[in-house]
Parts: sequence; C-alpha cells; structure tokens
Amino acid sequence: MARIETPKRIRGTQDIFGEEQRRFAHVVETFERVRKLYCFQRLEIPVFESTAVFARSLGETTDVVSKEMYTFEDRGGDSLTLRPEFTAGIARAYLTEGWQQYAPLKLATHGPVFRYERPQKGRFRQFHQIDAEVIGAAEPAADVELLVLADQLLHELGIADGVTLQLNTLGDAATRDAWRAALVAHFEAHRRELSEDSLARLEKNPLRILDSKDPRDRPIADAAPGIDDYLTADAGAFFESVTKGLDAAGVAWTRNGRLVRGLDYYRHTAFEFVTDRLGAQGTVLAGGRYDGLIESLGGPPTPGVGWAAGVERLAMLIEAPAVEASQVVVTTHLDVLSDKVIAVTSALRRAGISAEFVLGGSAKKRYDKAQTKLPLLVFVVTEMPIETRRAPTIYIDVKAGKGGGRLSGDEAEALGRQYLDSAGTVSEVLPEERALADFAFYI
Repeated sequence: MARIETPKRIRGTQDIFGEEQRRFAHVVETFERVRKLYCFQRLEIPVFESTAVFARSLGETTDVVSKEMYTFEDRGGDSLTLRPEFTAGIARAYLTEGWQQYAPLKLATHGPVFRYERPQKGRFRQFHQIDAEVIGAAEPAADVELLVLADQLLHELGIADGVTLQLNTLGDAATRDAWRAALVAHFEAHRRELSEDSLARLEKNPLRILDSKDPRDRPIADAAPGIDDYLTADAGAFFESVTKGLDAAGVAWTRNGRLVRGLDYYRHTAFEFVTDRLGAQGTVLAGGRYDGLIESLGGPPTPGVGWAAGVERLAMLIEAPAVEASQVVVTTHLDVLSDKVIAVTSALRRAGISAEFVLGGSAKKRYDKAQTKLPLLVFVVTEMPIETRRAPTIYIDVKAGKGGGRLSGDEAEALGRQYLDSAGTVSEVLPEERALADFAFYI
C-alpha cells in the first residue's frame, strides 16, 4: 500500500498553540476589555467581500490591490476578495445595513485578514488584526478618543514604554491639493534621480514617495516641502485640537511630518505607534482619519477615523501569560467510582469552578497524574465500608495541589469546602469516616 503523504501547512499561515496562543489570547482579551471601557460596540463582518469594496477603498494602484489581495471568482461569476483589512468592509456595512441612523458609531472588531506578502518575522499571509473605528463624528475629540484608547491598550499590555506615538496632519482637501501640487513640482524637478518605483508613484500616488525606503529617493524626499506651509486655518486648528486633547489625556506623542497616507480620502490626523523591538516591522498600530472613504463607496460625505493593529506583532512584544491551571482536579483510586468522579467534576464546572478529572491509567498512579496538572486542589473520591456508607453520598478527600503554593492541610480543606458548597450540599463526615474522607457531598 502506498504511503499517504500528510498535507503541509500553507506557507504564510500559522498554527497557534501553547505559549504563542496564550500571548495571542491575552492581546485579544485585553483589547476586548479596554474597548468596553470606552463603550465601543463589537461587530462582525464577512471574511470576504465584493472585490469592488477594496478596489475602491484602497485604490486600484496600491500594492495591496494590485499585488497582495486574495481574489477569486465564485460559481456565480462574481469577483470576491478575502478581506485584507477591516475598515472598507465596515464602511460598506455602514451603508448597506442602514447604520447611519445610529451615527456617530464607535465600533470594534478583531479577526483574520489576508494578504499575499512575503512571509517574514511578524508578517503572515493570514494574520489577525484588532480594529477600532468611529464613523459619523467629525470632531477632533473622536481622533483623541481613539488615540487614548490605543495608548491605554498598549499600557495594559505592558509594552507602552517601548512604543512611540508618531503623529501628523494631512490637512483638509484644500491643504492636500496644494501640498500635492508642490510635491509633484519638487519630484518632477528631480525625476532623473528617482527610483523606478517612485517614478510610478509620481504619476499615481506622489505622497507615497515621502516614505520610500530606496536610498536613491531619501535625499529628494527629505528635501521635499512640508505640509505645514500649506495648512488652511481650519486644518491647523483641527490638528491643534487633537494635540491638546492628547496632552490633556497624558498621552505622549512626537511629530513626524513625513508620515503620510497616499489615498485622497484621508484627511487630517495620521498616526503610527512605532517600536524598535521588531526590526523592520516596527509599526504595531496605525490609523488615521478617512473623511472621504464612505463617499468613495457611493455614500454621502461621512467623517470617519480608525486604527488597526496586528495581533501577532503585539503578541511578540508581551510577556507570556502563565498557564491557566485547573482550580480542582478530581480523581479516585477505585474504578467503580468513576461515575462519581465525573458527577463531581460536572457539578464544579456548573458552579463556575474550573475542573478536570483523571481516570485513565493505573489506579494507584492517578493521584500523581492529577498533581502534574498543577491544580489548587485535588479531590479524591473515596469509598466507605458498607456498614458506614450512606447513599447517595459522595465521599471526598481534599488534598492541596501543586499549583496552590504552600496551602496547609487546614487551608486546603477550607477552600475545598468553599468549592463544594457552591456546587452542591456538603457536610462533615462522621468521626469514624474521618480517616478516609473530609466531606460528604450531595449533588
């Protein structure tokens, strides 16, 4: 018989388990807890959308659309794309589901996203993002709230000290048009010195030349005119309100005048939280204001601002949480009592106490196996001699577990009684039963 070859994991994907999974889960759980403090509502959107959703929102000429999207044709002939980010899908839902009636909306979500990129440290083809958006709020206070939320998230993850908030303004539409014209004139004057990629961007997306990594472009980009010379009074006042709000909230920031977003629907605030602990993949959270996005999808002019962060990148920066051990492991030395072990374990779980049981293997080794799970307590279900046995009593001997630190016998017994009291009815055993069990338990 031919050997069956096991399918391999697809390049750019990951199987998350153990310490890596605990880091991952801690990031998501912390995000969920913090977004509730800010009253952001959780939402779910499809993993795939009509390709037009991303082509319009991200721009046909961007690398994401032209090179990185997972696009396919379904059996009905429709072009569909696995989401490369969340914002476009959320904007589509805002329009098609009639969520305008609830504006302004504070929304949050997390889940997998997909981009066909070269896999490297912190970068995958299927990866995960946490995402926060405010749609329908034109005030600078919305930008401030999102930035303060992000800052608190990083603090609660324990990584804020190694991360810097870089902030810039892209101004309003008039600012952007004037600045863009000045940039095009500057880059045209140096056309012969630009890289091939920047020459292509000059025709379609000139702002992106500013963040080129090509050494041929850097001197030209560094000498380019800055946006501050073209800010309208309204745009300047908006940015000042954002920075004052951050100062009032105690959020540290630095100005990065070369931080840009290439698409025309971006307005005003652009920001990145950056670390030097991840090498080339230094940005851990990024976002900005996109007041023209919903209009590009066929909706009315609608303000919006948001950010996203890669869960995997954040997880690489945090300390691994400790393994969550069971509060109780239930076992027995007697096979005939296996059903009672299962009954006690089930009662504890219904009472909200984490518990598992050990039944397999040699009866005399079960207690040792239970202790390897590092519980707070071990409950050993025992049997009484026929002459003292009281049906349907379950007799339980309580032992301190190896995960309970240095619990004394009395402390372990007191905690065991507390757990059993919450799961059923417990009473002291008779004096003649004391040598075999601590408690008589009734479910």
